[in-house]
Amino acid sequence: MVAVVYSGSRTAFWKLTQNGVVVAHCNTSGINPCFVDAKTILQILNKKVTLVNNAENIKKIYFFAAGASSTERKDELAKTLSSFFRYSKVVVENDLFGAAKAACYDKSGIVAMLGSGSNCAYFDGKNPLTNNFGLGYILGDEGSANYLGKMLLKSFLNKKLPKELETKFIGAYNLDRSQVFERIYNKPQANIFLSSFFDFFIQNNKHGFIIRMVDDGFEKHFQTCILPMIEKYPDEDLHFVGTVAAEFEDRLAHTAEKYDIKIKSIIKEPILNLLKHYIN
Repeated sequence: MVAVVYSGSRTAFWKLTQNGVVVAHCNTSGINPCFVDAKTILQILNKKVTLVNNAENIKKIYFFAAGASSTERKDELAKTLSSFFRYSKVVVENDLFGAAKAACYDKSGIVAMLGSGSNCAYFDGKNPLTNNFGLGYILGDEGSANYLGKMLLKSFLNKKLPKELETKFIGAYNLDRSQVFERIYNKPQANIFLSSFFDFFIQNNKHGFIIRMVDDGFEKHFQTCILPMIEKYPDEDLHFVGTVAAEFEDRLAHTAEKYDIKIKSIIKEPILNLLKHYIN
């Protein structure tokens, strides 16, 4: 049995295969080695019956994780996973590598991620080249669910939300200023808290205020990541991967058109393409 896993900070998507056929699948909380330690990871795994029941049957795991950006992080995560999947060979790569493989397979291209976080890199057909974009939810992540959640909270706390959106927001989350501050500044995994508000964007995706906020996030993503990459690699195809890109595909196309940039593909669930690549 072979497992292919794609994990952002918020959610990890698991597909278990036998002889090239998916025989089980599940989602767990995101497994980002920057934010969750070995004990927490094992707790996440032990809560999922599908993984517990198949732990000894899995012989190989391809795990693509947000935060697995260094050799040390990859080795730590592989060691933790191996302690649970005792008979499995574990291969860990970062989520950007997984996104690049899902979008380009073995061809070159520019790959941009717009999910819980954001990033962008040139993929040479084998590896994403080192870049300066992946600064995380505090310093970077322009256009991501983290970024949009942050902007939504700022608008709410500064009384800048239109009345109808404010009413919906209060009804959905029942938060006040002190609760927001407590959750962001005093509790762990503030990034997951911020990205959780992306559901509000989906539910109100026709509202002008939401559209302008998304456009602003995409504009910053293009200015920070996409335009420098296009300038450096003008002849390469541009691919986007992630839920934010897929859910607001029309707004992403609108931003690209401003710069006369053509988007080759938008992939919502990279794990489906990774399955094709790694089990065939």
